[in-house]
Amino acid sequence: MHPLDPLFKKNREWSENTHKRDPEFFQTLSRQQAPQYLWIGCSDSRVPANEICGLLPGEIFVHRNVANIVVHSDLNCLSVMQYAVDVLRVKHIIVVGHYGCGGVRAAFEGKKFGLIDNWLRHVQDVAVQHAEHLACYPDDSARIDRLCELNVIAQVIHTAQTTIVQGAWERGQDLAVHGWVYGLKDGLVRNLGISLSSADDFVQAMKTPWEKSSASLQNP
Repeated sequence: MHPLDPLFKKNREWSENTHKRDPEFFQTLSRQQAPQYLWIGCSDSRVPANEICGLLPGEIFVHRNVANIVVHSDLNCLSVMQYAVDVLRVKHIIVVGHYGCGGVRAAFEGKKFGLIDNWLRHVQDVAVQHAEHLACYPDDSARIDRLCELNVIAQVIHTAQTTIVQGAWERGQDLAVHGWVYGLKDGLVRNLGISLSSADDFVQAMKTPWEKSSASLQNP
């Protein structure tokens, strides 16, 4: 037995069960893709976008990377965003982090894993920016969870800074960027209180001291 055979078995079962529930599901899905949401999340295997939101295939467009980072040099992420915004015309970009993120923890602790250290430098920059605030928390576990939140807020702002989002707003396109965090221990998402739907919202977000805002779920 090949070690991947169980995956093929589960796929067949899923396909058969889905077809039983809705005989036209796959035919309809194959003809169009019209999601309203772009999910930018972490690659962590415990954070599946569709399942968390209770959505079916075709209802959410997804990009994932370690620690849900958005940077202007990442052509992969930018290409996904451009296609989602300009072609699929999504109305919402949701940046979703999660508590217990191994990438955020590694960045906070300064551990060395190789090539990925360069990627996690972006999270370390967020930690340095908010070092004084993070020091107010009682222990490293609380600090790391708060850094997960602050990292999401930073990436929402980075997303809004892209020419893709700025261009959509200039055209008057209906588009908003949001920041959420997901709890592995209870399966719930939390709204971090940052939602940008215009250039004016973006300017205001740049002026907001997020480390002191009500967006914090764990105020010290």
